Amino acid sequence: MRRLLDAFGGCFTAPTFGVFSAMVVGLVAQTGQRTVCGMLTGAGMATSWSHDRAHRFFSTTRWAIDQIGLTVFDLVLTHLVADGADLHLAVDDTAHRRRGKKVHGVGWIHDGSAPARNKLAFGHRWVVVGVIVRPSFLSRPLCLPVLCRRWQGKGTASTVELAAYMITVIAARTPGRRVHVVADAAYHGHGLRDLPATVTWTTRLPRNAVVYHRAPARSGKRGRPRLKGARIGTPSEAAATAVWQTVSVTRYGRVDTVRIAVLDCLWYGVFGPHPVRMTLVRDRETGPMLALITTDLSVTAADLVARYAARWAIEVTFFDTRQTLGVGQARNRTAEAVNRTWAFGMYVYTLVVLWYALYGHRSGIVADRRIHAPWYLSKTDPSFTDMLTALRRTLIAARFMGSRPAQPTNAEIRQVQRAWALAAA
Repeated sequence: MRRLLDAFGGCFTAPTFGVFSAMVVGLVAQTGQRTVCGMLTGAGMATSWSHDRAHRFFSTTRWAIDQIGLTVFDLVLTHLVADGADLHLAVDDTAHRRRGKKVHGVGWIHDGSAPARNKLAFGHRWVVVGVIVRPSFLSRPLCLPVLCRRWQGKGTASTVELAAYMITVIAARTPGRRVHVVADAAYHGHGLRDLPATVTWTTRLPRNAVVYHRAPARSGKRGRPRLKGARIGTPSEAAATAVWQTVSVTRYGRVDTVRIAVLDCLWYGVFGPHPVRMTLVRDRETGPMLALITTDLSVTAADLVARYAARWAIEVTFFDTRQTLGVGQARNRTAEAVNRTWAFGMYVYTLVVLWYALYGHRSGIVADRRIHAPWYLSKTDPSFTDMLTALRRTLIAARFMGSRPAQPTNAEIRQVQRAWALAAA
């Protein structure tokens, strides 16, 4: 783990780097509340450092959270993405519920994942960009967060504009490499017209969106040439006259046979005169229809459907970071602390996966998990819980099983056994 953390040395002064390393280890090792003091306790520094030192790290110390994210991105690009390969990114936003009027930036937001019919929530809304990778030890894609921005409310940059800005920053960091972005139906707007030429954007087409044929050739008559052709209509109207074909696609870990129709067109209200391609997908002849729109005119229909299906990995990431890693449990309130702590936790998630991919994976991890949980009959891949447990137990071994040759006492043995059991809690 220290090999990965050393990459962040240039982001901090020497004293602050020590606190950063302790907070990363503390968030990973803590099995209770992952508050700032909980991180301090997880790092084993509660009796050595004042809790103010940990709180100051997030609230007042001078360092840039975006620089941390870009360093995480460089590590992912180096270790988990093939040289020269296209870069696949997923964009989405998630609600982080908070309480208290003194918490910086809180307000009423829409929480689409809320189980109740009322989708309103009080808290923060975060836009996340993650790299989609396919490690050799997994049969499913993973989404690793590399940049996060908090939406600051009405009258400020929209979630689409925040996403476009972060994508532009990533594209500038990887010149010459194609960047393919997937997002859900909420991510469309005029802010996408100025993306770099190396970036393609794929999203779901809203049911009320209207597309047009491409602009006809110039007629030679006087006047401004036409910017768009005849109206095609909404996706359902386009489906009535489309030419359908049967295609096999790989998505969600299986191969499905679906009906697909492809149409080159313009989504003038969003991308203006820039050509796009609409792909209509149906599992059955009369079943519900998925309408996709993309600026990538070279991708096949089957690959486009698989690319969009991989977007679901970011939803799994939101669940794992919240439920397993405990991101968002910190209770800080000031502006800098709010903007740093949540994003810090998302980047630690990426570091845990990186550590596991480089140093922690072994073939017996899944078998061990199935011995202790035999009801997982179909389990073949390690989950994020398995990755986190492996790292926690490695940290425990380093902390309690040092190089001293003395025979451990009974109290030390019981302490190790309790910590080892809690690592999988």
